[in-house]
Amino acid sequence: MKLILKRVHTQFYRYSVGFFYFALWPFLYYFSRKPSRYKNMNKMRRIWGFLSSLLAGITYHIEFEQRIDWSKTYIICPNHTSNLDITAVSIAFKNNISFMGKDELLKGVVTGLFFRTVDIPVNRDSKMSSFRAFKAASDRLQAGTTMVIFPEGTISDIYPPQLIAFKNGPFRLAIEHKIPIIPVTSTNTWEILWDDGRKYGSKPGVCNIFVHKPVETAHLTPDDSDMLRDMVHGIIKQKLESA
Repeated sequence: MKLILKRVHTQFYRYSVGFFYFALWPFLYYFSRKPSRYKNMNKMRRIWGFLSSLLAGITYHIEFEQRIDWSKTYIICPNHTSNLDITAVSIAFKNNISFMGKDELLKGVVTGLFFRTVDIPVNRDSKMSSFRAFKAASDRLQAGTTMVIFPEGTISDIYPPQLIAFKNGPFRLAIEHKIPIIPVTSTNTWEILWDDGRKYGSKPGVCNIFVHKPVETAHLTPDDSDMLRDMVHGIIKQKLESA
């Protein structure tokens, strides 16, 4: 019975996401027409995520280790256990951001508009697609857009989820452009909604998000990418273990 109620809640949350997407669609579409408007598109994404979650009884408690200078460009590296992680990052970060995500999101009803415009799709099984995606990310960073890259590259198939090995891409990119990395630890979003909620459903609750202080990369060389990757992995792992 409990699982049935959780699956009903998941359907309600999805309807809430769809309802607010279409309610805000005229604004989203207008802001998606020109890259100069993408910052406003991100503001709409923030409002959309907040309202659709709130209607389903899901809220976000976001704690910052230190104050973030929103005028700077960053690479944000969160762990990934839930679709709610995307909403949490959208709400937490106030500057212009661009997500890198799997290319199947291009076909999504509510994700397609973003991944055809402000966000960057990637097929991680294709070296050419990965090259193009990271070239696009490099261009965005040079233009002052903060990139959000989930370094695990996927949501773990294991339940409860475990932090898996990080891919090198975002760390090489950070060192190449001398851009700070901000690790983000989502400690319990999987308890509210694991993955997309299809298997175990979802429930109302508070998602706890911890935004770590930026990790500087200006002093690093390309040979340090593995060290940087392992450092960020360790920061997030330690926070998960202490939560």
